[in-house]
Amino acid sequence: MASGALRRRRGAPFRVSVVLIATALVRLAASAAERTATSGPEPDWHVVSVAALLPPAACTASKAVASNWSALHVVHRHGPCSPLQARSAPPPHAELLNDDQARVDSIHRKVAAAASPALEQARGAKGVTLPAQRGISLGTGNYVVSVGLGTPARDVTVVFDTGSDLSWVQCTPCSDCYEQKDPLFDPARSSTYSAVPCAAPECQGLDSRSCSPDRKCRYEVVYGDQSQTDGALARDTLTLTPSDALPGFVFGCGERDTGLFGRADGLVGLGREKVSLSSQAASKYGAGFSYCLPSSPSAGGYLSLGGPAPANARFTAMETRHDTPSFYYVGLVGVKVAGRTVRVSPIVFAAAGTVIDSGTVITRLPPRAYAGLRSAFARSMGRYGYKRAPALSILDTCYDFTGHTTVRIPSVALVFAGGAAVGLDFSGVLYVAKVAQACLAFAPNGDGADVGILGNTQQKTLAVVYDVANNKIGFGANGCS
Repeated sequence: MASGALRRRRGAPFRVSVVLIATALVRLAASAAERTATSGPEPDWHVVSVAALLPPAACTASKAVASNWSALHVVHRHGPCSPLQARSAPPPHAELLNDDQARVDSIHRKVAAAASPALEQARGAKGVTLPAQRGISLGTGNYVVSVGLGTPARDVTVVFDTGSDLSWVQCTPCSDCYEQKDPLFDPARSSTYSAVPCAAPECQGLDSRSCSPDRKCRYEVVYGDQSQTDGALARDTLTLTPSDALPGFVFGCGERDTGLFGRADGLVGLGREKVSLSSQAASKYGAGFSYCLPSSPSAGGYLSLGGPAPANARFTAMETRHDTPSFYYVGLVGVKVAGRTVRVSPIVFAAAGTVIDSGTVITRLPPRAYAGLRSAFARSMGRYGYKRAPALSILDTCYDFTGHTTVRIPSVALVFAGGAAVGLDFSGVLYVAKVAQACLAFAPNGDGADVGILGNTQQKTLAVVYDVANNKIGFGANGCS
């Protein structure tokens, strides 16, 4: 007993020494990483100043719009550049992410219901709430543009959304409208306004429509969060720039609008159906459009109809699914972290497909694909001993960068069918709520059968080109600069 006790007492200093040495090694590794980060970039890693993790409080100039006179200025609706900005602070990050999950749920339900109505009815019988008709849309997005409507043109600020088709604004007289920043659009003050007859092809092509007693077309759009708009289908002149207009633009003149639309005047749809802005403008500008979403809410990007693709754009096929014709599908087949391919079979991605969506914030991956990405990312981050932080809503892989002056983050690239590998900007890799909580900006779907979604966080700073005429989608780096 005495001998055993003596051995334990003699071993104690040794164990303490091991702990102290290990702690020192971790600190030395972190210090070395900090020094290396300031000496120059390592391939396949982002080196970022901690001071630059959060956006400036003031709006910064947009080089993109200055260099492209025909483009519309794109800003985040909650940022300092937004014409909708209120004096109150933006919504909390957890609230924004929870709203994002509601939009994702809407997309999943819409795709699943279109693919297999009988199966979805069976799931609905088990307590899953499902949309009542194909016309249900997705809810509002995050980015806004300002355009002119009517003659003379009245400026309106609208959310732009690749997941919606029908564009609309709130109009007067309005029996039930939400509060918006600008006065309601008054059709009586526009010399080019006209109502669309029920027999018109534009009316017949709507998912949900009706006729007024005088045979004018009425529309209704119900969104996944139970927001809705309904009113008169109309035509008027849409002014994109001071020297560029689209006469006879078909849109909804909302008279009963409720829900979570913020203070925007309405929405402009860029989906694939005939009533969308991009489809209506195709004869004038060409079949397609492009945009660049800024790296932060304090910066600006652009939305352009038609026009050439940037020289550095990498293209992949635009896939078509006839059961959900509004959506733009792409063939995502893999992911790379720090230059190394994550070991996930392309079949995992292909099982349900992937939609690219301007209104979803966080990219959703099949569960197996996300698990592989998260593991590879966490393993790479572990090289520098960054402290883990609590999860943030749907984001479960978070870090605390308090005390660091610079951070080194592994690059993430998305690999598409045909071999196009698109590297993401740093702002597309991490969602930074605060310095003490910066999270991997991806989330898993709840089921491997749910469609994947390429969200707007991963699209930041890329020139995203929708070449509808040639059925392909391209991505060009540094698109907003």
